[in-house]
Amino acid sequence: MTMTNPSEPVIDNLPPEPVVIPHPYALRDLLPSEPESPEITRRKETLLYLDGVSVSFDGFRAINNLSLVLQKGEMRAIIGPNGAGKTTMMDIITGKTRPDTGDVYFDGTIDLTSHDEADIATMGIGRKFQKPTVFESHTVEDNLALALAGPRTVFGTLFGDPARNGEGRISEILDITRLSRLRGALAANLSHGQKQWLEIGMLLAQDPKLLLVDEPVAGMTDAETEETARLLREIAGDHSVIVVEHDMQFVRELGVKVTCLHEGAVLSEGSLDHVSADPRVIEVYLGR
Repeated sequence: MTMTNPSEPVIDNLPPEPVVIPHPYALRDLLPSEPESPEITRRKETLLYLDGVSVSFDGFRAINNLSLVLQKGEMRAIIGPNGAGKTTMMDIITGKTRPDTGDVYFDGTIDLTSHDEADIATMGIGRKFQKPTVFESHTVEDNLALALAGPRTVFGTLFGDPARNGEGRISEILDITRLSRLRGALAANLSHGQKQWLEIGMLLAQDPKLLLVDEPVAGMTDAETEETARLLREIAGDHSVIVVEHDMQFVRELGVKVTCLHEGAVLSEGSLDHVSADPRVIEVYLGR
């Protein structure tokens, strides 16, 4: 019989302790991060950031190294001759067209080139085309109710009472769009200008951060044009807005920074007086 010396430690047959190797990502998180570049810092402060954007169609370069920055809460007017790239620029922003090269960021960090049109529509970018598209067989109020932001069931949308869905918000939008007295009228009976206002209201109902508005006063009376300028200035108090327009008097009434595009690039930028006095703008656009 083997006797154990009490003074000697008892060694059990235990397995060796595992060696823990940190995951590379864990090591990365422990290391000091590289300082952010000034360019990225500036980009994060913007609402819309386009840098070096180009796109070609069948050999024609519609957008040529375009760079444009829109700050949060800013309204910008975009002017330029036909074929200057204004519509293509909005197509790129909304995901309808993907650029060949360049960066397109929304709200500082969202790379719009990695999202499709349906995704971008839910991110807070609303677009109004030149021709108004409203539900003419519905009332003004119902048009706004159907456009309201927020989750809605199919049943509720088709069979519910639109007036009860966000009634306070609807009344607010009706006031902004000068349509309160017409809330029960069919959209088909509105004037052209009132249909434009209704569609702008339908965009507001979706609560976008950025509104893209294409030639909003085309076909309007002088009185409607003046009222539209006031309407957009009010909207710009809570939203960022890009307005594409040819009517220089209307652009002057907006009183905002102007960007003139030509051949897919920025030709001139600044106040309307500054841009209007630019010999290049006079030659390719205003002098025509």
